[in-house]
Amino acid sequence: MLHAFKSRYVYGTATLLLLGASAAEAGKKCAGSAVTTIAVKHETKSDIVDTAVSANSFKTLVAAVKAAGLVDTLKGNGPFTVFAPTDEAFAKLPAGTVETLLKPENKAKLTAILTYHVVPGDVKAADVVKIKSAKTVQGESIAIDTSNGVKVNGANVVKTDIDCSNGVIHVIDAVLLPGEKDIVDTAVNAGSFKTLVEAVKAAGLVDTLKGPGPFTVFAPTDEAFSKLPDGTLESLLKPENKEKLAAILTYHVVAGKVLSNDVVKLDSAKTLQGQSVTVDAKNGVKINDATVIKADIETSNGVIHVIDAVLLPKE
Repeated sequence: MLHAFKSRYVYGTATLLLLGASAAEAGKKCAGSAVTTIAVKHETKSDIVDTAVSANSFKTLVAAVKAAGLVDTLKGNGPFTVFAPTDEAFAKLPAGTVETLLKPENKAKLTAILTYHVVPGDVKAADVVKIKSAKTVQGESIAIDTSNGVKVNGANVVKTDIDCSNGVIHVIDAVLLPGEKDIVDTAVNAGSFKTLVEAVKAAGLVDTLKGPGPFTVFAPTDEAFSKLPDGTLESLLKPENKEKLAAILTYHVVAGKVLSNDVVKLDSAKTLQGQSVTVDAKNGVKINDATVIKADIETSNGVIHVIDAVLLPKE
């Protein structure tokens, strides 16, 4: 659990505690009748940016914050909770990625990535372990998994509760990347959902699944559709069966962004079609009789979990 490796960093000067006497009284006792002034410096906290600079292990993050023009924001009142990737975390990205992101023409993309690491409010470790997800300043949500240590999406939280004057920093060992394309475009680019995309178009659901959502889609592969009885798909794609096709497709969609760590805790989930699908996580993960073969394909408006069979609602 997060509290097991909870670590608090304190920045600033030490405070001299003079127990039982004021500084002036202590000075008198030490120097007879002469009054000796003892300066007492009070501990102060730095803001998120200055704290990151002082830590000296977030050089890449600080450079990125400057390039994105977010210094004033993260030095503002906040409060903010920052999941901060170390220099080693940035080094794990494909070669050339950081250099490309730091270019002026990629400022918008860099800003989106950085704000995906920031959650509004002062969320301490004790609170993080109580939640399953958190909406970021970028707009998308990050998933929080405390089943084995603490993970934010796929990144491990390695240090927590670095207090700042305008929030808190939790250190992570990987860079979090938000989805860039919506559900429809992600499915198109994947190349393994051609039948699903064709069906979404035939059912008139493109605009819906390109909308803000968020949505969770259990997406059958082309191979999954090929398992249907001969002629079934061809029949469903006919204009006169548009309503039936839409019902089948929306039976694969759940409102909200339900990542895999949440899916496995469910027994069922209500779909946009109205009926519920069953969830069985005893041996792998099954949605009704379909097996989830790939999970957590994040998109700009939700998440896709890939399944190996088409789900059919009760008629």
